This record gives sequence, structure tokens and C-alpha cells, in this order.
Amino acid sequence: LPHPAPGAMASSEEDGTVEEKENNNKKRTKSALITAWLTFYNIAMTAGWLVLAITMMRFYIQKGTHKGLYRSIARTLKFFQTFALVEVGHCAVGIVRTSVIVTGVQVCSRIYMVWFITSSIRQIQNEESVILFLVVWTVTEITRYSYYTFNLLHHLPYFIKWARYNFFIVLYPLGVVGELLTIYAALPFVRRSGMYSMRLPNKYNVSFDYYYFLIIVMLSYIPLFPQLYLHMLRQRRRVLHGEVIVEKDD
Repeated sequence: LPHPAPGAMASSEEDGTVEEKENNNKKRTKSALITAWLTFYNIAMTAGWLVLAITMMRFYIQKGTHKGLYRSIARTLKFFQTFALVEVGHCAVGIVRTSVIVTGVQVCSRIYMVWFITSSIRQIQNEESVILFLVVWTVTEITRYSYYTFNLLHHLPYFIKWARYNFFIVLYPLGVVGELLTIYAALPFVRRSGMYSMRLPNKYNVSFDYYYFLIIVMLSYIPLFPQLYLHMLRQRRRVLHGEVIVEKDD
């Protein structure tokens, strides 16, 4: 059998090496672009929630009351909380290795609280429970986004890491209490106004009662909250104590 010429073998090896280098360069470029986008996104979200925190503190110092506070921050809150939908996209395309379902539930439940409960029902905007979940969300998000930012920059202060995986132990239940009390406060207004409800007869032949839907939403916290809370506790053990935990992909 004829043997290939030495020059042909060398040329083939060089072609393979060049192709491999090009692939590696493409991967590095893609990775750099993803890191740059995630860094920009997390810096922007940290700044957004810091603006919300400063605005809330300034309002309370100037007015001496929480009444009217929600209305003063509503637009900024709606923008940054809705923009968090991008995070579901990050999970879906695989640039962030987190469950799409876990992220989707957390983000969408927040958006629902902002758009379809608190912003839609003005009568409940001055409830103490609204301020409770707002304060919890703000502290949580400043801590979370700053953690991601410093992590991406490979310069993570221990306090930020500690805060990220300890604050939630108290803040998460407090936030849930604030959200549930806010929904509960909304029930009488929803029942009286019939908002977002469809009564029979109608041309679609469909009936929907937003009042009972809100009760179902409240009941859904019973199975969902423990799952999300335990998920965070597992993450805490893994990050702070180095435990190897095998989780099913939700």
C-alpha cells in the first residue's frame, strides 16, 4: 500500500491544529461576550435596586410616613422587576446553570405581585404588608445582584457571599408573609369591584372569578414556598460548607 507523503501528513496535522485554534478562539470570544453581558446586566440591576432603596429611605425621611411610598417608586419598581424576565432567558439558553422552573416561578410571582395586585389595586398600596415585601425584595436583590457582579469579576468579598447565603433565612419568610398579607388585603376590593373577572353569560361562554383565583394563588404558597426555601438551603450548604449535593433538574 502506498504511504502518504510526509509533507501531506504535516499539512493535515497543521490544518487540524488551525481548525482547533479557531474553535478555541470562537469559544473564548463567546465566553467573553457572555461574561461581559452578565456583568453589565448584574451591575445595572444592582444599581436599579439601590436607586429604589435610596428613594424609599428619602421618602420616609422627608414625609415621616410610608403612605404614598409605593406610588412614588411604582414605575421604577415595575421596570426593574419586569426586566428580570431576562434571567429566565439566561437559564433557557444555558448561559446560567440554574433551573428554568425555579427561576421562572420566582421572577413571575414577583411580576404578578407588582402588576396584577399592588399596582392594580390602589386601595392596598399603603398597607404595611406592601412596605414589608418591598424592603425584603430590595435588600435581597441588592445582595443577590452584587454577589453575581463580584463573582463575575473574580473579586468576591466574603461579606457579600455570607450575606447572599444567610440573609434569605429570615428575609424569605418575611417576604412571603408580606406578599400573602397584601393579597389578603386585596380580596375585599377584588370581590366588590369584580376586576379581571368574567361573568356568564358572555360571548366566550367562559367564567372566571379573580377573587377565587387570588385565593388559589395564596394556597399555592403552601407547596411552593418550602421547595424554594429548601433549594436555597441546599445552595447555602454547597457554597458555604462545600457539601456536594446532587439535585434533580426541575
